[in-house]
Amino acid sequence: MKSVNFEHFKIQAGSDFSGVATDMITVNSTVKMIYRNTGTFFGVHVTSNPLDLSYSEITIASGAIRKFYQSRKSQKTVSVAVMGNKIPLYGSGAGLSINSTTGSTSHPVPLNLNFVVRSRAYVLGKLVKPKFYKNIACSITFDPKKLNVPVSLKNSCTYD
Repeated sequence: MKSVNFEHFKIQAGSDFSGVATDMITVNSTVKMIYRNTGTFFGVHVTSNPLDLSYSEITIASGAIRKFYQSRKSQKTVSVAVMGNKIPLYGSGAGLSINSTTGSTSHPVPLNLNFVVRSRAYVLGKLVKPKFYKNIACSITFDPKKLNVPVSLKNSCTYD
């Protein structure tokens, strides 16, 4: 994992589809990662489960890696747009202090980023098809003073 860049992070009052009044959050961010294929004999086809950015166990933004092919012994920087528009917080936003003029928070917000990168190789044509799964979980702290500044994820992620 390389970095995350928050372009837009706004909290506003609103109501969900059934009319319940709640805080709504809008997030627009970009996650950058490096995918490295260390295989010496075969390339891999790469895809992922949706990247979920969550606050207090509520998914506030989502995005997906586009499918791509990575040739043997090579690497690629992958950028993924992770967005959420007017997602209801249902009371979990009570701990967020909101600046009324900007609509953003005035204190850092702890967030979690979770997803699975799936890779599949075709060895000997389609006769042998090994699969590789990598679970990635990152803990991110959004700082409202660092809007539009890449936040490094080098030491904040775990890989299973």
